Amino acid sequence: MNASDPTFSIRFEQAVSFSRYVQRIINSDPSQKDILLAGASRPFQRTEMLDFLQRDTGIAVQDEAGLNGILRKLRRLVIARLAIRDISGCADLPEVMSTMTDLAELSINYALQHHEQWLSVPERFGTPKRKNSSRSQQLLVVAMGKLGGRELNVSSDVDLIFVYPEDGETDGKKSISNHEFFARLGRKLIASLNDYTVDGYVFRVDMRLRPHGECSPLAISFDMLNEYLQTQGREWERHAWIKGRVISENTAADDESKLMEQIVKPFVFRKYLDFGAYASMRSLHRQLRKEVERREMHDNIKLGPGGIREIEFITQVFQLIRGGHDVGLCIRPTLDVLQQLQRKQQLPVQTVTELIDAYRFLRKLEHRLQFLDDQQTQTLPQNPEDRQLIATAMGFAHYEDFLQQLDVHRMHVSRHFELIFSAPKKSPAHDILSQLWHPQPENAAQKEAATSQLSTLGFDEPTKISERVQQFHQSHFYQQLPETSQQKIRMLMPALIETIARLAPVETTLERMLKLLEAISSQKSSPASYLTLLLEHPDTLPRLAKLVSISQWASDYLSRHPILLDELLRHREPNPLPDWEKLKNELAGQLNHINKPKSDVIGWQMDHLRHFQHAQVFRLLVTDLEGALKLETLSDHLTALADLVLEAVLTLAWDGLRKRHRDTPRFAVIGYGKLGGKELGYASDLDIVFLYEDDHPDAAETYTKLAHSINTWLNSQTSAGLLYATDLRLRPNGNSGLWVHSIEAFSQYQHTQAWVWEHQALTRARCVAGEKNVAQAFESTRKEILCQRRGSQQLKQEILSMREKMRDAHPNQTDLFDIKHDRGGIIDVEFIVQFLVLNYAHQYPELTGNIGNIALLKLAAKLGLISAGNAEKSRAAYREFRRIQHRQRLNSDGSLTGASAAGDAPQALNRIETAQLNDDRLAVTALWNEVFGN
Repeated sequence: MNASDPTFSIRFEQAVSFSRYVQRIINSDPSQKDILLAGASRPFQRTEMLDFLQRDTGIAVQDEAGLNGILRKLRRLVIARLAIRDISGCADLPEVMSTMTDLAELSINYALQHHEQWLSVPERFGTPKRKNSSRSQQLLVVAMGKLGGRELNVSSDVDLIFVYPEDGETDGKKSISNHEFFARLGRKLIASLNDYTVDGYVFRVDMRLRPHGECSPLAISFDMLNEYLQTQGREWERHAWIKGRVISENTAADDESKLMEQIVKPFVFRKYLDFGAYASMRSLHRQLRKEVERREMHDNIKLGPGGIREIEFITQVFQLIRGGHDVGLCIRPTLDVLQQLQRKQQLPVQTVTELIDAYRFLRKLEHRLQFLDDQQTQTLPQNPEDRQLIATAMGFAHYEDFLQQLDVHRMHVSRHFELIFSAPKKSPAHDILSQLWHPQPENAAQKEAATSQLSTLGFDEPTKISERVQQFHQSHFYQQLPETSQQKIRMLMPALIETIARLAPVETTLERMLKLLEAISSQKSSPASYLTLLLEHPDTLPRLAKLVSISQWASDYLSRHPILLDELLRHREPNPLPDWEKLKNELAGQLNHINKPKSDVIGWQMDHLRHFQHAQVFRLLVTDLEGALKLETLSDHLTALADLVLEAVLTLAWDGLRKRHRDTPRFAVIGYGKLGGKELGYASDLDIVFLYEDDHPDAAETYTKLAHSINTWLNSQTSAGLLYATDLRLRPNGNSGLWVHSIEAFSQYQHTQAWVWEHQALTRARCVAGEKNVAQAFESTRKEILCQRRGSQQLKQEILSMREKMRDAHPNQTDLFDIKHDRGGIIDVEFIVQFLVLNYAHQYPELTGNIGNIALLKLAAKLGLISAGNAEKSRAAYREFRRIQHRQRLNSDGSLTGASAAGDAPQALNRIETAQLNDDRLAVTALWNEVFGN
């Protein structure tokens, strides 16, 4: 609304006509109309409110009456202008909520400041002191509900809790206990806000959310609150405390941090994924529905079906489940949480869009209802006149049209609520299959029916399946589980049996699933949580069982990291490929999030990095097992993930050094082997070397500490597992060498001391993280070394000698073909490529490009260094070797496994029947003979 707009007066009068409250203000004092006209063109900012309060402080606020009067006058001004702006369409929902929140916060702090000052004068009670020090302490006012979430509506209560740090006494003439002082201060504050005077009231104050509700002391100490939350805190209080926020401006930062992080946060947000929140939310919702039915509140847009509260329940259940694991969800505003849930793929885009649209519509309607008479109501009016007023204020010509749109939004909310919170349904065969593990069923007919059901499901050997299930339930492991976990397994087992019936070989799938159940049931920090996940989301069970049936490695990976089961719940496009730039930004945002812990932040960051890395690996694994990834593409992505993690670790390790001589390290991490060649597998080690280019006197010492720190970040085994195993033996002088080298020292070593095998390793080396200039200096040195002119015969002899040593180190006494180490295998291809680079790069510098073995073979053929036919066949062979090696490790095709994949020797995973790859092996051997002449 702009005062220069010709329609300004018309829109102003229309807005006034929809609010009897504003009409009463103008009728009681006509001068208010001019004030409203002058101010309606701009929001009522926090600074303007503060200016109003401070303008007459010296005159008006000498006592409680003056304080109460000025607060009520401010409220009247703010509400009247906000009503005009909102109804006329000038203020959006965020402006309405933030204006009301600012008004509440300023009013509370202004009143608190004066009452604290009046109570703590030395002639009265003095200042509250801590027990064992002279430090003073203040009352912490915690805002709950919509005020805590900065979502306050225009006629809302304010839900408050009063907390103080510790017991003690005041130091005034009339010394009293801290508890009594803060209780008096709290009562004074409530009266200034809540009492109805000739000027009205400021905010109704609700203190019932404090521990023990109305039976509790008005103000409680940190210790009292902590003990209560740990021993008596109820599930609904976790929901309430999600939006808890300290709003008192006199609060010491360390007191606020201790309250919210050390006391409240562990109560609200579990360290594990708390899928038990579904059941507690259902219970709360049932109680709400009973109350709605009892009081006939179906027209209540907050508490009724499809109302505001159901949207809040949806956001809160995700926060309670994942907030302890994802600090990005430890936020308060409902709309912000919904947007986060979409971004994190926890809810589909369409769902979030409909919920946001409904929330905005319902909150707008809530404000229209409350502006009518400044009443705290969320119920649709009954009389025709008010109904038409509300419809017109909402932008509808007729109440029926408005009601139709309202019903659409409420139906959307109800549908999504039911989809998220509906209790899992039993299958028709559930009760019959439940008889399988009963050691002594009531009668033989039940046992026979259960076995018959197995046959109906398609099991070829139902007795064998039945016996294995019984064995599981009679095992020591199962008997030692808590009853709640046993109950969840019993509920889950029939669905599991029905699922695996379609996943041959069923015995293998069943065995893997039972072992997975053992693993996820044994989580010390999250008893029964992941079992609850599978029960609450039964549609994940078929997908999980399929992954497990395809891959033993996938089953083992989930057993080690059951938190990854949550990844199966994400709503995303089929077979997504990672956007690494986006993921990089998300990771940095999480690691440096404002909600990250203040204590043990390094331990938390280590765990978060591991969760992030494991989740990305699992996402790629799922896509891979679904057959949607080429091996080269998979390796590229696994390598990109390692690069991203290394860059993040380098930053964190540098920031964690106590002594640094510059803001940004002139340091780089060099990747060798599979990391350097972009051929990483799921469980590959990282071959890395640390280099720097810095002439500062402290550089060597500082960067050595940095290198050790990076290795610790990567190798440490935390509760979240391992990030990456590292191998540093490729650094100059190997294990006996320094941890970190200057570029100059590295270059000198490569020129004068390095063995040929070390130059071979350089063909697959690249900078994977660090400062750009250091990376360029390394690449320059690398190319310089690779482009040296070498004697061809001597080079051949040295490479052949090294190849023989490697073959001797991996003897194969079987009749199987070792696709990695035997003649004609993977290492032969790698040695061929390395020879071609070292022998011809002085003539063809393009051979130094780190483009991978397959591309280098093609390039060598193009340059005429090898025959095109042998090159193409060897390229195909190398690709096939890697594909089979990859599948062997995943245990996806038993026919390819020439030895037990469960064996301890890694070589067993590389060996297959010789005849299977005979043509590929001969192709590589032919190229070997062409290059080396033997």
